[in-house]
Order: sequence, then C-alpha cells, then structure tokens
Amino acid sequence: MMRRKRSSPVLKKAVRRAAGINSINPKLDVGNGLTLPAFSILIETMQAKENAYNSALSNLDKLYREMLETERELGDMTEHMLMGVGVLYGKSSVEYGMAGGVPKNQRRKGLRGESPIFSSQQPSFVVNVDGNENGNKRVVTS
Repeated sequence: MMRRKRSSPVLKKAVRRAAGINSINPKLDVGNGLTLPAFSILIETMQAKENAYNSALSNLDKLYREMLETERELGDMTEHMLMGVGVLYGKSSVEYGMAGGVPKNQRRKGLRGESPIFSSQQPSFVVNVDGNENGNKRVVTS
C-alpha cells in the first residue's frame, strides 16, 4: 500500500498568484517586507519541502515493501528450520520441542471439534432461574 503523496493547495495558489504579480511588476514591494522576490523564495522553500516529504514517503514505501519481503522469507526459513530439526531428530524428539515444535506424542487428541474430556460423565452446571421468588436453583446437565 503506497502512502498518498502530498500536494499543497496553498502552494498551487501561491504559484498562480506570484505569476500574476510578476506580470504587474517583477520587483513589486508592497511594504512590510512583502516583496515578490521574498514571496518567490518562500514558494521555492515550500516546493523543496514538499518534494523532500514526498520523496521520503516513496523511500518509506520502498523500505516497507522490502521489510515485508524479508519477513516472508524469515517466516519460510523459520518453518524450514523446524522441519529440518524434525527430519534430523524426529518429530517426537526433545530437540523438536526445543526448536519450538510440539512433539508428536504431546499433541492434543481432540481433532475436528471432538472434546478432549476422557471421563464418561458429562459435567453439570448450576443455573439460577430468573423470576423465581424463592431464589431456588436448578441443576442442568448437558
């Protein structure tokens, strides 16, 4: 995702105004330091800052894309390193666990939504029945 570059509407207006004033008098001085040359210098300063800002955004976008690519490579290599440890030592080994993997003999048995509860009894829950004047509770089993 590229960052949106900045384009100053104030700068555009100032450039148009300076062009109009230049056609009146290239050395116009309206007093209090308001001269066309000073105005032109400030316009050039703003253009330089806007260009520097937009260039910095482009560099930042490039750096971000490079970082994402390196992150993808790192993720792939991380996975390959674990797979390599699994190949060398086996997926049930202590070394596989040390490398960050879950050894095969320690994985959960409850796949596909099956409950890992090994008891034959189902748990019971106590539920407070709303609107009961006595505050009695009933036991609901599932």
